Amino acid sequence: MTVHAYAESTSRAQGEPLAFHLTHTSRAPLRGSVHVEDVASGLRVLDGVFDGPRWTLDVPAGWTSSLYRAVFTAGESACEVYFVVRAARPASPVLLSVPFPTWQAYNRAGIPGESLYWTEDPARAARVSFDRPGGGPPPERWEEGMIRWLGPAGYEVDYCSGLDLHDGGELLAGYRLLVVNGHDEYWSAGMRDTVEEFVRRGGNLAVFSGNTCWWQFRLEDGGRTMVCYRDAVADPVAAVEPALTTVEWSGAPVDRPENSMIGVSFRRGAGTWGPYMRLMHEESYTVRFPEHWAFSGTGLGEGDKFGQGALGYETDACDFTEVDGVPVATGRDGTPPSFVILATADLRHWHRYGQGGMATMGAMRLGAGNVFTAATVNWGNALHDPVVDRITRNVLDRLSGPGGGWEVIGPAGSLRALAVLGPVLYGAAEDGSLLARDLSGQNLRWRRDGSAPGVTALAVPREATTALPVGLYGLTEDGRLVLREPDGSWSALGGAPAGATGLALVNGEVFAATPSALWRRSADGSCWDPAGPAPGVVAMASANGRLYAVDAAGLVRTRLPIAGPAEWTRLCDAAGATVLTAHAGLLVGTAPGRPLSWRACTPDPPSGGAGSG
Repeated sequence: MTVHAYAESTSRAQGEPLAFHLTHTSRAPLRGSVHVEDVASGLRVLDGVFDGPRWTLDVPAGWTSSLYRAVFTAGESACEVYFVVRAARPASPVLLSVPFPTWQAYNRAGIPGESLYWTEDPARAARVSFDRPGGGPPPERWEEGMIRWLGPAGYEVDYCSGLDLHDGGELLAGYRLLVVNGHDEYWSAGMRDTVEEFVRRGGNLAVFSGNTCWWQFRLEDGGRTMVCYRDAVADPVAAVEPALTTVEWSGAPVDRPENSMIGVSFRRGAGTWGPYMRLMHEESYTVRFPEHWAFSGTGLGEGDKFGQGALGYETDACDFTEVDGVPVATGRDGTPPSFVILATADLRHWHRYGQGGMATMGAMRLGAGNVFTAATVNWGNALHDPVVDRITRNVLDRLSGPGGGWEVIGPAGSLRALAVLGPVLYGAAEDGSLLARDLSGQNLRWRRDGSAPGVTALAVPREATTALPVGLYGLTEDGRLVLREPDGSWSALGGAPAGATGLALVNGEVFAATPSALWRRSADGSCWDPAGPAPGVVAMASANGRLYAVDAAGLVRTRLPIAGPAEWTRLCDAAGATVLTAHAGLLVGTAPGRPLSWRACTPDPPSGGAGSG
């Protein structure tokens, strides 16, 4: 007798019932034993019996949210069914999604050809049902490594099925971080819409997965049928709802590359299959941005190798170019401009064994939230590696926390002043040179762009006025206000308050700060008038009609540039910055010997923001 079983749902909340349907190939009565295991802990949590074609589990309210496996045994035959127990109420800031849609797409249980997977097989299915046996993890168990690591590593997380994300806005609202793990290839439009909205509203996404969000599928029959033609010609929806056509997310007529959500895609990645999968154990990542918070505590430097074996048989990447030895995403494949590349692996030699390409670990902002991607299916199975362990902890800790804080965008230097003109960040160095680089989260190199002799503060007006053309203005250590001319020379515009430490050009006016007072330059430029106190100011900037300053106590303070007295209010911690500029909603700061960093021009959360990482 052979026994088969499936569950009515891929998940149930604590305290809810979950029904299982059973069949067998014998005329004998359908009876046997059943036990349930918690996959994360490996512990057996229930033993029971079944008698007949239906068995119902009343999920105990005290069971931990996790992935579970029910094993039904009749005679010498056994069948396993996987399901998730969701938390009735969020018990953790972290929610881990289990990729049941991908498992079901690969499921060939029962009739041959029932799988959605076999691309070159003309008999492949376009519709598969969840009402059939199978649909569990593949033999390689891409997801299991992380699931088993989390608890012993000190992380109690909640779980959900990937299908719970299809209309899961309310579910995600209770969490700070969604974790995607292993091989999460098939996504519905509802899943993607929900996750993108969650991140744009301030949630975070950690993708410890590869080949992620590659195929779009639809749900029918109350969510129990998974539809994926993998072909716009065959899909009847293509002519009436092209955005829901079941093709690759990046393909026509959907044209919604997965890069826009996670920064990377299998299109630029690498893959090796069958007997060549052994190659993945030989490959490693190369560090490209060692100062980034993801590498904190690893001890890694630029160019170091790490994570041998973490690069699984499928990896994701973005299109990038090298600029002065630094990888920079081009955006030509849909990767957002905020994406920064942390590590790369050149796997182009895999073309002999499957698909040659790259692997690109990175991070980016998406709306008010953040996304990290490891860009490989096998990350969770390499967590025995101390570096992989440390990076994973850095991601989980930072993205499940209160948010905010400074983020490193470049190595340490010796700068006296910063300002942004157009897309370029300028720095006046202590040796009198003027440095420049694009304003970007990537760790770009500074390039020399002339001189800035004696310049101790820089500022740029947002808009030109008759008296103040757009350009790079500065204060010098000998007490002059200067303007950089198109030929690179500096013209004197008059004197400056003695001991001035900060300069700002806002609303057509010029402000300077000394450690004790704020000054406004008169309209004719003949004098400087007091504009209020400036206690302990060591640097000043302006953006969006507001003044910002770093004070001697190590805080960023802000006020409006109004004519009468105004109070400087605390905005956030300066994280050691003594040089400051502001642009497009961002503060950019540094100090001698400290890395270049930025953060949003927003207050720290009430509990305090993250540090400078």
